[in-house]
Amino acid sequence: MTEPVSFNLVRRRPSPPLDAFVLDICGYRETSLGLHRQVETANLVIPLIISFGTPFRIALGRRPEAGDRQPSFTAGLFPGPVHIESDGGAECLQMDFTPLGAYRLFGGAVPGLAARMVDIEDVLGHDGRRLRERLGETKSWERRMDLVEKFVTKRTLHEPSPEIAYAWRELTRSGGTGRIACLATEIGWSRKHFARRFTAEIGLAPKTVARMIRFHNACRIACNGRTGWAQIAAEAGYADQAHLVREFGELAGEPPAAWAGRVAKLPRDVVARMSYLQDG
Repeated sequence: MTEPVSFNLVRRRPSPPLDAFVLDICGYRETSLGLHRQVETANLVIPLIISFGTPFRIALGRRPEAGDRQPSFTAGLFPGPVHIESDGGAECLQMDFTPLGAYRLFGGAVPGLAARMVDIEDVLGHDGRRLRERLGETKSWERRMDLVEKFVTKRTLHEPSPEIAYAWRELTRSGGTGRIACLATEIGWSRKHFARRFTAEIGLAPKTVARMIRFHNACRIACNGRTGWAQIAAEAGYADQAHLVREFGELAGEPPAAWAGRVAKLPRDVVARMSYLQDG
């Protein structure tokens, strides 16, 4: 099984004010039948996926099974590889949120999304089901994107706390190498209170999220042309190359060289959507 090599992809930048916390909106349609497999590394975006074709089979940290079909859903942060299979008939609209953007939409439901895939109706209720129906009745990708933007704009009612927004910015700015205790002190909270509030708004503990950010920074460095995994490890803030290799095993499910070889074979449109190549 291989990644699908024949598909249509329609993308557009989110409109203001969504562009502050939505990274991407795309329409995806596979055009070649056959069993395809994709692997995504531990992701830093929270997707909202609305399916119109054959549902994907998706599993966290393992190969999917027949019962792992996921139609329209959202998924929180997960510190491990995500395995995706399709039969060539997948078609969906996907909106990718930053973690703070997901909190704006889902509010207190965010912790319940971590390391899970949740049906759109379970997280957005009747309105989520109706959105899926309306999008399914619409054949134009541009119109579908207009509708989902309008829906999300009306429902982004939850404002992240300034302290957690600051912590997120500092962790991403440092490439995941910032000290959690220092962040808590800067904010004026105890470390325990900071960890609790961070988890409530981001979905995972700050130490875990920092680890994912550092890993994605290493991926970005590698994709930007750096050679030598020891150099990449040092630049990304790892203790040594062995530490980086262990992190790839846990967060990507494969050694760095295998990951690099797989990414090199992916279509350019797929590589462009990888979260560690996104700004912010």
